[in-house]
Amino acid sequence: MLNLIKLALTLAVGAALGLGATVLATRDGFGFGAVRAGPWIAWPHIGSSNVDPYARAALSRTGQIPLGLAEGLTFLARTDDAGNPLSGNCTYRIGDPMPPGRYWTLTANTPAGFLIDNPTRHYGFTSQEIVRSADGKFEIVVGRSARPGNWLPMGDVAQFTLVLRIYDTPLSATAATLDRNAMPAITRDACS
Repeated sequence: MLNLIKLALTLAVGAALGLGATVLATRDGFGFGAVRAGPWIAWPHIGSSNVDPYARAALSRTGQIPLGLAEGLTFLARTDDAGNPLSGNCTYRIGDPMPPGRYWTLTANTPAGFLIDNPTRHYGFTSQEIVRSADGKFEIVVGRSARPGNWLPMGDVAQFTLVLRIYDTPLSATAATLDRNAMPAITRDACS
């Protein structure tokens, strides 16, 4: 009887450790193969047929559908250029340059990956609607207070994630690194 109790306890501890390790491996990102450029991170192989099992599990948990390998790349930023977590109580400036691509979108999402509800119902920008200066450069301001120009309103959230999708990009999905200077800067202005 004592051996049966030890066996049951061993199986329960093993199952708890295995499930806990799986949750930890899939809760923050999409497995292995991440490529970083400053605060931006991408998983180029997540939309391919050879995606690793941890990324597959993370996608199953979140229900997200990634861009296919030939469609483009999705970059996430959870921090600013100084390494501070993106806070809904702060104002940020996102500016040139933008990686090469036919089209891009920039949205502010909850840490769980959902669009942030805001009073204006404006959830992001595209490369087609952005207001540019005379020299072709642009700047997007992310924050709660209304601003002229490219203002991305922030709803009532403590933290958020910026999601940049580059469509039809020549960036290689097999690249091990990306040039930090080719990605938009994320600069914190002020916090309330």
